[in-house]
Amino acid sequence: MNGLVLLLIGIAVLLCGYIFYGRYLCKKWGVGENTDPTPAHAMEDGVDYVPAKAPVLMGHHFSSIAGAGPITGPISAAMFGWLPCVLWILVGGIFFGGVHDFGALFASVRHGGKSIGEIISANMSLRAKRLFIIFSYLTLILVVAAFAAIVAGTFAAKYVDGQLDVAASATPASVAMVSLLFIVIAIAFGFMVYRRNAPMGVSTIAGVAAICLCMVIGMNWHPIYLSNTTWMWIVGLYIAVASVTPVWILLQPRDYLSSFLLYAMLAIAALGIVVAHPNMTDAAGVGLAMIGDGKNAAGITQPIFPVLFTTIACGAISGFHSLVSSGTTSKQLDKETDAKPIAYGGMLLECVLAVITLVAIAYARQTGHTAGATDIFAGGVAGMAAKIAGGNESVFKVLYTLLVLTYSAFCLTSLDTATRLARFMFQEFWIDGTKGETPENVHGFKKFMANPYVATIITVVLGVLLGLNGYGKIWALFGSANQLLAALGLLAVATWLGNIGKDNKMFLLPMAFMLCVTIASLCINTVQQIGLITKGGADWGPYVQVVLGVLLVVLAVVLAVEGITTILNQKKKANA
Repeated sequence: MNGLVLLLIGIAVLLCGYIFYGRYLCKKWGVGENTDPTPAHAMEDGVDYVPAKAPVLMGHHFSSIAGAGPITGPISAAMFGWLPCVLWILVGGIFFGGVHDFGALFASVRHGGKSIGEIISANMSLRAKRLFIIFSYLTLILVVAAFAAIVAGTFAAKYVDGQLDVAASATPASVAMVSLLFIVIAIAFGFMVYRRNAPMGVSTIAGVAAICLCMVIGMNWHPIYLSNTTWMWIVGLYIAVASVTPVWILLQPRDYLSSFLLYAMLAIAALGIVVAHPNMTDAAGVGLAMIGDGKNAAGITQPIFPVLFTTIACGAISGFHSLVSSGTTSKQLDKETDAKPIAYGGMLLECVLAVITLVAIAYARQTGHTAGATDIFAGGVAGMAAKIAGGNESVFKVLYTLLVLTYSAFCLTSLDTATRLARFMFQEFWIDGTKGETPENVHGFKKFMANPYVATIITVVLGVLLGLNGYGKIWALFGSANQLLAALGLLAVATWLGNIGKDNKMFLLPMAFMLCVTIASLCINTVQQIGLITKGGADWGPYVQVVLGVLLVVLAVVLAVEGITTILNQKKKANA
């Protein structure tokens, strides 16, 4: 299969899904029928609830949900071959992930910008809400730990025998410098647009030009060489501040401007595919098989079900997206009708990135760039795009550095969004929204624990400590935990739609499928970890994975039973 043909087919299918299935969802749910102002206007507080124009909010939402997921997922799942991966990306994106993200955003907007946890509380029970929040919060701590480690590792200087290797540290230092300058630009952009009322168009052009200038400066002047541990704590301080500052001063402008990096990356990748149009398979065997044997890097055979569906998450469906949709995006939505292009369109655009990644993998293998996800993606895309300049090595190096920077920027974006979401979750756990409680009107211990600064400090400290002390030992659980979040997000929106008399059938099959995927994956992983323990010599990782795996299966069953019971009762009332 020609990589260019594959990309064009993928884009065409996703575009049809957006137009036709997206329109069907809007009609069935009544999107736009509510004439009341969105929570961003009705509850505007200048901190979390701040209306944003659609392009700005799209930048935040897309940058937050994308992160590293649509790149690392397809790279890991490539062992199954490109055809199963593409089918899951396209079918999953249109009928699973798009419905999940769009539904979560729409439901949150109709619930005053509240999270999925509060939607569960209002439509199922307070117990179900608290179980969901505990699970979601622990998952977000793992995300904070992982992404903080990725960002710190990307910025960290390289040492050989205790001595700084300046040559090997040049790219990390350059990426770190550009990232720091980028934060300054974002703050200036937010100040000019929201406090000086500068025109959005002029500010955007100036902001993008400033980003280009930052890249030139960072690639030629990068004096900061710090260790991984130092960067971990610096990143921790940054996300602590970013979690509580008003969204208009950092989150909105940074994500909006960083989205242009992503759009540029997509354009460069697409242009590279047009020029190189690599074969997904070739006689030399360095491309991708149409259908693979499912052997991972360690040579262990993996079952396509459920591993494929937990490995490619952000490129098809990801529970993290429902937390973003109902956590930050819903509090900034200017108009209800913006929900479709931002949530459903954002998910399908992420699917495009996932397909591009598959093509990049095939080309990267042909050029020998196979040293991890960053090298595979950046090497593959830069290699294809550099063919425009005849394969010029200098052009390749510049593009490679820019792609590593973009990859790091998305990780940083997802990182501080995850921290803010975890802060919301921690605060919501201590209050009962059904009784009208808020972090402002509760008293005593609840008041202390629901304080945004307390919630942020606890979250950041836990995340950084886990990131420094072996989050990788339990990272294998993340795929299953993330997809369990997706199943529960689908369940929450389905119960709400049923309660208000709207059609929720489009949620039932994806929800049931994702529950099966989750439970099967957790059971397989638990059995594997028990096997490691019985062999002797296991550290704490397998033990924790076994305990958490069993608890997650129990959680999935309990919440599924409660949700399905709610849906069945809705049908009985409707037929009575």
